[in-house]
Amino acid sequence: MSETDRLRRWRLVLGGGAAEGTGCSLGERDLHLDRALGALYDSDRKGGLGASAPSVPRWLGDIRDYFPASVVQVMQRDAFERLDLKRMLTEPEMLEALQPDVNLVSTLISLRGLLGGRTRETARLVVRKVVDELMKRLEEPVRQAVTGAIDRASLNRRPRHAEIDWHRTIRANLRHYQAEYRTIIPETRLGHGRKSRGSLKDVILCIDQSGSMANSVVYSSIFGAVMASLPAVSTRLVVFDTQVVDLTDELDDPVEVLFSVQLGGGTDINRAMGYCASRITRPEDTILVLISDLYEGGVEAGLLAQAHHLVSAGVQAVALLALSDEGAPAYDRALAARLAGLGMPAFACTPDLFPDMMAAAIRKQDLAAWAAGAGIAAVPPVGHDGTA
Repeated sequence: MSETDRLRRWRLVLGGGAAEGTGCSLGERDLHLDRALGALYDSDRKGGLGASAPSVPRWLGDIRDYFPASVVQVMQRDAFERLDLKRMLTEPEMLEALQPDVNLVSTLISLRGLLGGRTRETARLVVRKVVDELMKRLEEPVRQAVTGAIDRASLNRRPRHAEIDWHRTIRANLRHYQAEYRTIIPETRLGHGRKSRGSLKDVILCIDQSGSMANSVVYSSIFGAVMASLPAVSTRLVVFDTQVVDLTDELDDPVEVLFSVQLGGGTDINRAMGYCASRITRPEDTILVLISDLYEGGVEAGLLAQAHHLVSAGVQAVALLALSDEGAPAYDRALAARLAGLGMPAFACTPDLFPDMMAAAIRKQDLAAWAAGAGIAAVPPVGHDGTA
């Protein structure tokens, strides 16, 4: 990088003024870019955009011209927090000017009670666009990971030709190698299981609706919709605060799921786990994914007892502290450690790693070990007496 370009970048970072000290002048495009940055990040000193400025839609259009989409999303999120622009999302024109992303969807869900008429329809279109983009990105990895894991979990010793697992078959028949013909006689054929047309695994996604879990709710709805479309998996989606709502019947439309969610409020994980436990009929073939920061407002002792009962019965249970790109939020470390001590590992997971995690759960792998192999720091387990 040249010295001139370095000074130019510092000038844009520092925002100009008598004290910035770079002595660098900006070209016309950089001046426009500088004004767009200053309107947001100098707003506490200069008034900036203001919460009701008519220039906000124009500013949103400007930053989309000057910055890549990833930076636009950060600036939009900063604008919501610094300038209190959330209430402006009730205006359709404002929504149409925004760069759709997961954070915007989370904000719209939290404000849905304020949206009406044309604004609500515009909000649905924005959410639909983000959901469609996420489906394109995540659907195929989930399908491949889940169906592949299920096929391998149910071994078929009389497979049709198209179902033969050649790597496994060759390993099983190495003793039948014929040196004269330089080939293996496959006396034993092993394939992917296709014997049953019913569901082979039951998956329950139990999702905390508290405000800090907003992005996790968005991704969970996408994954739930994808898994619900797989014949070999029976998927249930449950959301909770102090009440429990089963949204399984709406899984064919993740947008409808998202507009049914009530972000914010209290948290009763014990009640939610009790509801999920009441829907489990095949413990050994059930995977329960609790997505929560574990700040329990209900009966913690009851929650721990339920977790112990489910794990003892053979349920593959895991607590995801977040299902988002941002990493682990604040969470109750003590409760997470106690759940891990009961055999319910706790860690945060990104959307890109979620399909592999589900595949590991289907294969009944140790999920704490899987997390370590994936570079994820799981919460160290402790017993009820507080010892590691």
